[in-house]
Amino acid sequence: MRYVVIMAGGSGTRLWPLSRKGTPKQLLKLIDGTSLLRLAFERAARVVPAERVIVVTGAAYLDDVRADLPEVAEQNLLGEPEGRDSLNAVAWPAAVLSHRDPDAVVAHLTADQLIDPVETFVESLEEAFAVAEADPGALVTLGVVPTSAHTGYGYLHRGAPVPGFPTACAVQEFKEKPDAATAADYLASGQYWWNAGMFVWRARTFLEQLAALEPATHAAVLDLAERPEALGEIFPALRKTSVDFAIMEPVSQGRAPGHVLAVALPVRWRDVGGFASLAEVLDGDADGNVIEGLAVLNDAHGNLVISTDPDHLVGLSGVSGMVVVHTADATLVTTLADAEGIKALVGQVAEAVGARYV
Repeated sequence: MRYVVIMAGGSGTRLWPLSRKGTPKQLLKLIDGTSLLRLAFERAARVVPAERVIVVTGAAYLDDVRADLPEVAEQNLLGEPEGRDSLNAVAWPAAVLSHRDPDAVVAHLTADQLIDPVETFVESLEEAFAVAEADPGALVTLGVVPTSAHTGYGYLHRGAPVPGFPTACAVQEFKEKPDAATAADYLASGQYWWNAGMFVWRARTFLEQLAALEPATHAAVLDLAERPEALGEIFPALRKTSVDFAIMEPVSQGRAPGHVLAVALPVRWRDVGGFASLAEVLDGDADGNVIEGLAVLNDAHGNLVISTDPDHLVGLSGVSGMVVVHTADATLVTTLADAEGIKALVGQVAEAVGARYV
């Protein structure tokens, strides 16, 4: 049977001060009053019924997730006591679903991306499911067909096509985020896709790779599936690492019994990781300014201004490429070009004035 797991952990520090430990970015109602998590759920529900959608999130966010996704059954809400990176956000639900349904085929999707058209996404996801169902050894990843020489994404080097499927192919190699010249070469070659961080496989197949490559984690998540009451003891002790580093890359190199395949995702895709990407997806005015909240701009171009306080006016004059974000207890001023530095700033904020502001 087919299932979808939505990975909705993390606090999204690059969207501070909007996103905090108590209000992560996936729960912010940023897109026409709708959260990124809700949009991810609505995409998933086009492929499987709501009772087969599982959400993995931080334990502290469970009440907010319940409120945002009332359709998701309580047994399908998995709350991590602490973040242990993407391997464990994948391994834990794989073990849980394998325990419930030994024939489970699982898609792992993320909750911080914007994808359209949704119809194309659904077609690609259904093809990925079909590939995983047809090939018991396959770990299938979705590869976004690139539209630019982007340096902020990892890449998949495409290999031989998979007979019987319109867009599926082998993955020769995973590539880290490239410099501008390398990204331009990747785009020109037509042999590379963006690594979307979304996967489809038989739960049993993934667990076989996990046993070969990360045996301690494999034993721990199987134990956790049997003894969910031991979550607070088992989960924090899991090795913290990414699924790409621990599983996908080694399997693609032949270091485990499976193999990695990819299916094309020819969509408009945005990983909403920070304010620069957020500015790209929100509608701007005639001067390219994106404004959310009470603000007045004079002779200003290409700025992002967000205020969550209806009684506080933000004014900009004679500036371009700025980010100004005002909340009840914090104000951020930076540039779109330097917005990636916010993560470091959040660390300094915690040290300087305490955790209440992060």
